[in-house]
Amino acid sequence: MGFSLRELFDDLPIVHIVDVGASPIDGQPPYQRLVETEAARLVGFEPDPDQYQALQKRVKPNTMYLPYAVGDGQDAVLNICYAPGMSSLLEPDMEVLNHFHGFSQWAEVLRRQPVATWKLDDIDEITAMDFLKLDVQGSELAVFQGAARRLEDTLVIQTEVQFVPFYKDQPLFADLDQTLRQAGFYLHRFTPLVSRVFKPLLLNNDVYAGLSQVLWSDAIYVRKFTEFESLAAESLLKIALIAHDCYGSVDLAALALGHVDHRVGTRRQTAFLQRLARQRSS
Repeated sequence: MGFSLRELFDDLPIVHIVDVGASPIDGQPPYQRLVETEAARLVGFEPDPDQYQALQKRVKPNTMYLPYAVGDGQDAVLNICYAPGMSSLLEPDMEVLNHFHGFSQWAEVLRRQPVATWKLDDIDEITAMDFLKLDVQGSELAVFQGAARRLEDTLVIQTEVQFVPFYKDQPLFADLDQTLRQAGFYLHRFTPLVSRVFKPLLLNNDVYAGLSQVLWSDAIYVRKFTEFESLAAESLLKIALIAHDCYGSVDLAALALGHVDHRVGTRRQTAFLQRLARQRSS
């Protein structure tokens, strides 16, 4: 995995993480290293009762999980599906999903649970939000709309984005990208692009195998790099830590460290580049 930036600089600030849809259905979250090394404080949200109970067994120091449905503050209905990763505040769009293997079963709605949604701006348990991660199956735009104030101070966002709708009236990548650019972010990268095979073709008898049709990805957004010179040194250090430890984006981390050096007269970028060189040569 390589070294952590905290191994190089022991004075890095704590990163405040908010995870909306925190159940680790697809494996460990990108910030896992930060939590394990107590370099972060985490507030996670999971409205599915079964998944929330599972998260309660994973609580670590400086972590908190809450059973809130996060959105735009309006009442809604949680569609709890056969596959927990398909549960959503939106209704599955079977006209689209029936074109691909597996989804007609995974998206079967087992029960519908009325919920009140919370705006991130209104949740007192969130004391700060440097890093926002979203996995909310179609409700991303509603979450952003309920977080206008907190997004002003947010530095990095990881959000699932869809290129075709899995749910009825689902905002797609273009809608989310426009919203986040207006909020002061640039798209940094996709991780990864996920495709599937149209029925009836099946590759190697694997319903998860992809081919031509790109369906979704996780998109990483970062404060506009053209505005790094206006950010506080602490914010730049947090960006460097998240970029390096969560995504391996060494060039972005080096850029942020360079701005810190210019601001306060340190030589962190040089130390970082030297460490990278030693790592490559070993």
